[in-house]
Amino acid sequence: LTVYRYIMTDHLANLKVISQEEVKKNLDMTKLIDSCQMALESFSKRDGSVDQPVRSTVCGKGGFFGCMPAYSASHGMGVKLVSFYLKNAEKDLPTHSALILLFDPETGFPLALLDGDTITEMRTAAVSAVAVRAALQGDKAKKKLCILGSGHQARSHWEAFNCVTQFEQVSIWSRTFANAQKLATEIGEIATAYQTVTEAVHDADVIVTVTGATTPVLLGKDVKKGAIVTAVGACRPDQREMDDDLLKECFLIVDSIEGAQKESGDVILSGAQIGGELGVVTAGGVPLPKKEDAKTVVFKSLGMAVEDICAASLVYSALK
Repeated sequence: LTVYRYIMTDHLANLKVISQEEVKKNLDMTKLIDSCQMALESFSKRDGSVDQPVRSTVCGKGGFFGCMPAYSASHGMGVKLVSFYLKNAEKDLPTHSALILLFDPETGFPLALLDGDTITEMRTAAVSAVAVRAALQGDKAKKKLCILGSGHQARSHWEAFNCVTQFEQVSIWSRTFANAQKLATEIGEIATAYQTVTEAVHDADVIVTVTGATTPVLLGKDVKKGAIVTAVGACRPDQREMDDDLLKECFLIVDSIEGAQKESGDVILSGAQIGGELGVVTAGGVPLPKKEDAKTVVFKSLGMAVEDICAASLVYSALK
């Protein structure tokens, strides 16, 4: 018992605690995009360089709590603990709360405890940017972006997408129009807030859904053929952001096939066929539709622990 207490005290005494402010200062989006792509490709190889189970969850009062462990030979070892409470939005509170704990993969000793909220926002957007960059297939023309949602993820996706392409127009929709207007003002004169999804989505080349919706808000009839969609919300098997018309006619990419088949209501309830994992696509293992095919490409993002460990390790290394 004495030895046990000494070891625990020693671990805590040497544990580096990294605040949200330190994460923001030391996590570069461009580097994160490239690092996440490498992590996704390693994961999809299934060669043992990444070990990551599908997240385990328990239900709380009005939300859920998730545990997301991962090991990466390139990025280290750790776990993210995250809660997701949609009703918090009604109280003007964040819907997500997260902590990330990094461990030394050689000894198993804890290294650092990081605020996970900013990491979650940034790594999610970074992975979406990986998908958009791949789907553009080298197309350098300026695009029209549609953002459905107006919260933290909307802002982080705007930052990330600007690292991989350029936009001449941005349309924004949010359930609360004033929030859409606020985001449009932040982005600048190229941005316009719209009252309806149909108006916002019209003629958009790239669409990102970062909503708290549990039933479809993005309809296939509104999406331009050949558009690129990154869908981030609806992370539970009974929740959706997209309708069947969109999902059954698109080329569908996911971060993890196992995760999508267990967690994504958009995939499960539509019965949509998965074309491949993002890490396989970027590594050249699965070809995307050609531009002349005018087939919509949808990336359904659920988020993986290896992305969190990748981001946390970048921050930890910068502060060592």
